[in-house]
Amino acid sequence: MRASWDEYFMEIAEIVKKRSTCIRRQVGAVIVRENRIITTGYNGAPSGLRHCTEIGTCERQRLGIPSGERHELCRALHAEQNAIIQAANVGVSTKGATIYVTVQPCIICAKMLINAGIVRIVHKGEYPDEMARQMLAEAGVEVIAIPE
Repeated sequence: MRASWDEYFMEIAEIVKKRSTCIRRQVGAVIVRENRIITTGYNGAPSGLRHCTEIGTCERQRLGIPSGERHELCRALHAEQNAIIQAANVGVSTKGATIYVTVQPCIICAKMLINAGIVRIVHKGEYPDEMARQMLAEAGVEVIAIPE
């Protein structure tokens, strides 16, 4: 059976997450407009800096910080952030695009996606961030959860 567009791009996001250098959770993202991939992103440290896999530890894990809290204590950028940054670096607009991400965006990413003009989010895994869901709804961003 032929995959739907959502299934197709989510499978690609699953492959992209394999590049993640996060010890705690691997996440992949694909930004698409008119059924064409414009950028991808995965979670990891800023370019040129050591990744947690190289350091051998996750600071958030070491400190016992629960998922969804204290994002500022993480070395990594989120997959969605890296996908948006990549679009900016290559001069491609994300306005009107869809993002496929392997986990529901957090509040920080939700705000960035809203301002980046993303109009649709397709995600798999849930993330404990009700405020993100509320802001995306308020902004009129369509959010679709695909069962894992």
